[in-house]
Amino acid sequence: MFESLSQRLSDTVQRLRGRGRLTEANIRESLREVRIALLEADVALPVVQALIQRVQARAVGQEVLKSLTPGQALVKVVRDELTALMGTVNTELNLAQQPPAIVLVAGLQGAGKTTTVAKLARFLVERKKKKVMVVSCDVYRPAAIDQLQTLAAQVGVGFFPSSGAQDPVAIARAALDAARREVADVLIVDTAGRLHVDAEMMDEVKALHATLNPVETLFVVDAMTGQDAATTAKAFAEALPLTGVILTKTDGDARGGAALSVRYVTGRPIKFLGAGEKTDALEPFHPDRIAQRILGMGDVLSLVEEVERKVDQAKAARLAEKVVKGKRFDMNDMRDQLEQMVNMGGLGALMDKLPGVGSLPDSVKSKVNDREIKRMIALIQSMTKKERRHPDLLNGSRRARVARGAGQQPADVNRLLKQYQQMEKMMSKLASGGMKGLMRQMQGALKRGGMPPMR
Repeated sequence: MFESLSQRLSDTVQRLRGRGRLTEANIRESLREVRIALLEADVALPVVQALIQRVQARAVGQEVLKSLTPGQALVKVVRDELTALMGTVNTELNLAQQPPAIVLVAGLQGAGKTTTVAKLARFLVERKKKKVMVVSCDVYRPAAIDQLQTLAAQVGVGFFPSSGAQDPVAIARAALDAARREVADVLIVDTAGRLHVDAEMMDEVKALHATLNPVETLFVVDAMTGQDAATTAKAFAEALPLTGVILTKTDGDARGGAALSVRYVTGRPIKFLGAGEKTDALEPFHPDRIAQRILGMGDVLSLVEEVERKVDQAKAARLAEKVVKGKRFDMNDMRDQLEQMVNMGGLGALMDKLPGVGSLPDSVKSKVNDREIKRMIALIQSMTKKERRHPDLLNGSRRARVARGAGQQPADVNRLLKQYQQMEKMMSKLASGGMKGLMRQMQGALKRGGMPPMR
C-alpha cells in the first residue's frame, strides 16, 4: 500500500530535507508536486485541497522559513498534516459496556466483509483476551453463513447458527440471547452485503441496528476502490450511525487514496486495515505511523510489535541460549529463522516498515520476494537430520541428492550453504562476547516500545 505515493513524496521530501534555505517560491513548487502525487494516488479532490492549504499556511510562516533547518521543518509539517488528515491517533473499539458488547458489521457486496468478521474475532480473542461469538444475518447468501461457520472454527470463536429461511432481525435477537447465556464478551453480527442505493436492504440493516443497539457499527470497504471508498462510506454514514471504518484489500492497493480520504470525507475514523486472506491479516490503523510510511520514514514501532507478537519466543530464547553457550548454529536453526520470517508476512511486509525503503529503485524492490526463502526451506527439509546438524557432511553427491529432493539445482544448494556460513559466522561473533549486551539492549528496547539506539 502507498507504494506509488510514497515514492513520489519521498523524492520531493528528500530534495527539501537537504536545503539550508527555503523560499515561498520553492515551497509552492514542492507543494505542486505533492498535489499531483496525491491526485495520482486517487485521493479525493477536497481532501487534496484541504491538505495543501493547511501545509502551505504553516510552511510560509515562522515555523518553517525562520527555522535553522527549513527543509526538515517542512517535512515535519507535511507529516503532521497527513497524520491530522487521517485522524491523529488510533481509535480503538469501544467495548466498555455490559457484556455482550455488540459489534454490527455492514459493507458492500464483495468488500470482504465476512472474512473481516473472522479477522476481527481473532484480533479480539488474541490481543484483547475476549470471549467472542459471531453470527451471520445474511439470509440471501447461504454460502456466507457456511463461510462464517468455517472461519469461526478456524479462529476458535463461538458461532450462532442461522439459515436462509429465517428473518435477519429474529436471528439477531436469538444470537443476542445465546451470547448472554454463554457469557460472551463480544457478539459480532455479520449483515448482508448491500448497495447504498438499495433502499430495502438499507431499511433491513437499520432495523437490525435499532434492535441490537450496537456499541460499534463498522463499515467494511474495499481500499482498491480509491476515493469511491470514501464516497460510499459517507453514504452509509448518512444512513447509519457508523462508529468507524475497516479498509480491506490494502495489500492490493498501491495508491492509498482511500486511507487518506475516508476520515476527512466521512468524519468517521479508520479503525483497522485488512491485508490478505489470512485471518491474522488485520492491523489497527495508526495515522501517525501510516504518515511516516508514506513519507518513506518506515514504521519501526509496528515492526517491533509484530516481532513480539509473531516470533516464537521460546524458539528465540533457545537459540539465544545456544549461541551464548558457544554451541554451533546449524541448519535446523537457520530453517527456524526463515520460517519465522515467513510467519511475519515475508520480506515484503518487513521491508515496507523499514525506513528508507521507499526510496529504493523498483528494480531492487522487485527482487525482494518470499520465493527464495521458501526455496531455501525446501532445500533444508530435503536434508537428512544428520546433515542439518552437521552441514560439513554435504559433499558433492549429497548436495546433488538434496537438490533433486527439493526440485532444484546443486548451485542452489551451494548458494544456501554460503548464506548459512555467513549466518554461522555472525552467530559465532555474537557468542564471543557481544550477544549478552545485544540481548539486554533489545529487551530494554522492547519494554520501552522502541529499537536499540544506533551507535
